[in-house]
Amino acid sequence: MKLCIMQLVPVCCLFTLAVQGQTTVTLKAPKFVGLEIGSLRNISVTPSEPLQEMLFVTFNVTFSSKQASVVELPKNITLPAHSNATFFQVKGVGIGRVTVFLESSNGSSSSSNVTGTLARIHFLVMQSSVLNILIQVVGWVYFLAWSISFYPQVIENWRRKSVVGLNFDFLALNLTGHIAYGMFNVGLYWIPLIKSQFMKSNPGGINPVGASDVFFSLHAILLTAFTICQCFLYERAEQKVSKIATVILVATWLFGLVTLFVTIANKITWLQYLYYFSYIKLAITLIKYIPQAYMNYRRKSTLGWSIGNVLLDFTGGSLSIVQMFLQSYNNDEWLLIFGDPTKFGLGVFSVLFDILFIVQHYCLYRHKSDDYRSMSEDNRD
Repeated sequence: MKLCIMQLVPVCCLFTLAVQGQTTVTLKAPKFVGLEIGSLRNISVTPSEPLQEMLFVTFNVTFSSKQASVVELPKNITLPAHSNATFFQVKGVGIGRVTVFLESSNGSSSSSNVTGTLARIHFLVMQSSVLNILIQVVGWVYFLAWSISFYPQVIENWRRKSVVGLNFDFLALNLTGHIAYGMFNVGLYWIPLIKSQFMKSNPGGINPVGASDVFFSLHAILLTAFTICQCFLYERAEQKVSKIATVILVATWLFGLVTLFVTIANKITWLQYLYYFSYIKLAITLIKYIPQAYMNYRRKSTLGWSIGNVLLDFTGGSLSIVQMFLQSYNNDEWLLIFGDPTKFGLGVFSVLFDILFIVQHYCLYRHKSDDYRSMSEDNRD
């Protein structure tokens, strides 16, 4: 989803080149370029100030997802002295991704001392731009479904003035998972040091975190924390966080604290430290639904557990899997699914739990009475 959004919004990257005796000049080029196979596209390259002499630029392909050619580029381009802009044409000849560096070939004898890397462009050649738009639409739909999936539970708690039936272990684990995910997203999206470490370790890669990821994680933390506050305000019977969940949470945050000191001691990088939090998020996702499913089974009821939350989460999870298949086909990169079994497996795992909750609500326990007082008494037994 992130890559598809960035293809439509040509964000420009700035690269610095030195001009002897003059102020620093920047060269602007599209950061991401998407095109269909067989199509042509003109790419604009613009210096921030007129060049003092002619500049010769060559193309250096540093990454390609395929062994065969993905894009057809000119051998070099020339920017005349005092020029405002120039164009070069690129053709998509094979489906895949390519990272290209634009480099100066003026040489050390140039009076302007223009050398080194001038710009970097990521090219994505796809089967169909129409299918690419569909992928983006699917991505926005599941993003919205996941984002609003927190509200039905909040509304249900407010309507009943009770949180009986909502498992506290699930809430505690969910909050920890979202905090871990938020730290990973905020770090990779906003902190320059961590972004530079990522680019150093992935010179041909793309930052996997976008603005939508940051918004989702911060929004999830806020709504989950608000739901926990409701647990202190409304009827909750004898519900509390279990000893097993408490041990898991304490161990998780102790691990985070220990690795923080290890990072401060420069034994690992801050990027590696954030990756540990992404692993925490994955682990939490694997176990967080189990307490709620078991509680529903023990009580033979889903009252207090919002089915609206489940249906929206099921919609978001299903569409995210559909998007992965569409992206894999359109970009001819099946490693998006089979090369990352953890991400794909977690998506399927969440959907399977949603199906279990749907079966519990509509099939197994659908005839239960809406008597919250008796539920509280049952819960104390």
